[in-house]
Amino acid sequence: MIKAWLQSYQPQNRDEEQQALREVMQEIALAGLYRTGFFEKTAFYGGSALHIFYGLPRFSEDLDFSLLGDDADFSFDNYAGAILAELESLGIRATLRRKDKASGSATESVFLKADTIWRELILDEVAIPNQSTERLSVKIKLEVDKQPPLGFNTEEKLLLKPFSCYIKCFSAPDLFAGKIHALLFRKWKSRVKGRDWFDLEWYIRQGIPVNCHHLSIRASQSGDWPIKKVINKEQLMAMLQDKIAQVSFSQVKEDIMRFIPDSSVLDIWSASYFTDLIKHLKVANE
Repeated sequence: MIKAWLQSYQPQNRDEEQQALREVMQEIALAGLYRTGFFEKTAFYGGSALHIFYGLPRFSEDLDFSLLGDDADFSFDNYAGAILAELESLGIRATLRRKDKASGSATESVFLKADTIWRELILDEVAIPNQSTERLSVKIKLEVDKQPPLGFNTEEKLLLKPFSCYIKCFSAPDLFAGKIHALLFRKWKSRVKGRDWFDLEWYIRQGIPVNCHHLSIRASQSGDWPIKKVINKEQLMAMLQDKIAQVSFSQVKEDIMRFIPDSSVLDIWSASYFTDLIKHLKVANE
């Protein structure tokens, strides 16, 4: 099964091979979590959710989850065995390591790392140009927000491999709200994240509206917006325009290139392009 699964990605080089392997592991991990009832109390969100279930044309490295309500006692320890067992059932040996966290942190993170020599397991029948015999390292971070900003909606999305099951995900407008929040209010001073801008472009081109109610709750929780005041479209457009004026699009392009198969789609990217693009942004329940 793993060989056919990997072949469906048709990897042509080492980077594509590694991305394909990572996504295979991500979906197996989701299936393992499903068996435990994990999605009765959590929902899947972020770039990987958008890529796997909504068709975003870029890879994402992490698996991000939100509890459906506050639970300071939540622990990945209750689910680690199921993830590892699911991988082992398909011939993949892996380990989970807890990430050290600051006292009082609202998130819990673990790192999933493959210990299997991938080429012996699945690549011996896959024709990849210039492939070597070295071990290929694949590591995925899984993170749960234990004190989530609420006001979001969820929907059940069908996962087909390694078996059919439904995964609870944020709805697309709420995913968009999370992305807008990240783009506007990341605390990094000197680092841009091109993935934020790629995703913004994708949401707008897909005609997906942003849930400003959930965006406002997120921004209030992070201290970036007055409590109980919903961001309206005019305010949102002004904040996006300010961000466009501040960012270096050469740095934005450099950051995103390794996550997309065709970098030529970035040729049009500029401040003037995104200024015109956001004019097409839609707001839910406007």
